[in-house]
Amino acid sequence: MDRRSLIKHAGVAGVLAAGVAPAVHAQAAVRWRLASSFPKSLDTIYGGAETFAKHVKAISGGKFEISVHAAGELMPAFGVVDGVQQGSIEAAHTAPYYFFGKDETFAIGGAIPFGLNSRQMSAWTFEGNGLKLMREFYAKYNIISFPCGNTGAQMGGWFRKEIKSLADMKGLKFRVGGFAGKVIERLGGVPQNIPGGEIYQALEKGTIDAAEWIGPYDDQKLGFNKVAPNYYYPGWWEGGLQLDLYINQKAYDALTPEYKAIVEVASAAAHVDMQAKYDAKNPTALKQLVGAGAKLRPFPGDVMSAAFKESMKLYEELSARNESWRKVYADYSKFRGDQNLWFRFTEATFDRFMQSQKL
Repeated sequence: MDRRSLIKHAGVAGVLAAGVAPAVHAQAAVRWRLASSFPKSLDTIYGGAETFAKHVKAISGGKFEISVHAAGELMPAFGVVDGVQQGSIEAAHTAPYYFFGKDETFAIGGAIPFGLNSRQMSAWTFEGNGLKLMREFYAKYNIISFPCGNTGAQMGGWFRKEIKSLADMKGLKFRVGGFAGKVIERLGGVPQNIPGGEIYQALEKGTIDAAEWIGPYDDQKLGFNKVAPNYYYPGWWEGGLQLDLYINQKAYDALTPEYKAIVEVASAAAHVDMQAKYDAKNPTALKQLVGAGAKLRPFPGDVMSAAFKESMKLYEELSARNESWRKVYADYSKFRGDQNLWFRFTEATFDRFMQSQKL
């Protein structure tokens, strides 16, 4: 097996274990800058970019280095698509749905309300048509994408006051990630799209009434429980948020085939690593938050039902007026239906049984 094949088939772990620097001794040195949409304090989600960069450097024998910059260092958290598109940076690590204002289709690449869970999203991306369709869409922005992390299903956020029914959503100023705000609006709420590093201050000052981020591990670091005691679940708008690595198309095209292969396997390694970290760290953090006084509450049934109904209506409306959305969502929706049928008989049934047992 030649060295290029080793990268493609052995994966990053095998390459590193073998101590092989695949065909890089003859490669020119490459230096890139990557802008993250996240603060350094969030070692899980910001760390996805660092994990990616670490693997790129290791596999290339130090020939290919990528410096990672937190939100605000090179550009604002929500400015990274413009940065990659214009070529002022070579790469970015971000949540696609932050950019739904440019085109709602961005959101499908990350998470949409009542969409795919993390395993289903990976299946659609890698084995379905997801990667192909999203890359066709991103090409309009001079971007090529690589999946680079998933948070898994998220919590529903921190609320100053208890949500007892759908009526309590009226007028609620809610920091919610990206595209989900469109559904919150339809429920009568007032969505706020605020970067992670700025949420606590807004919640503390009362500028907003509620905020969601990801889940217990990150939320504990951000301290939301200190200013809003009611912790709701589930995050119905994020059944499995996929993070993306965006690369400027011209910069990517300039890479050698070996370096392109390194980017692919390094992003795949970071993709798996992120959710493993969240799944490992969230249980302990949740116990600690409850021990410190957080009140776990499920969203009321009428909120869930209304949110689902409005989400489906929104998708129909978007399909009628946005050609890009219609093309991608039609494939995504069919895949979701098949996945839910399969999971109904396997994953869901197994999980329900195990969660009812005393372990």
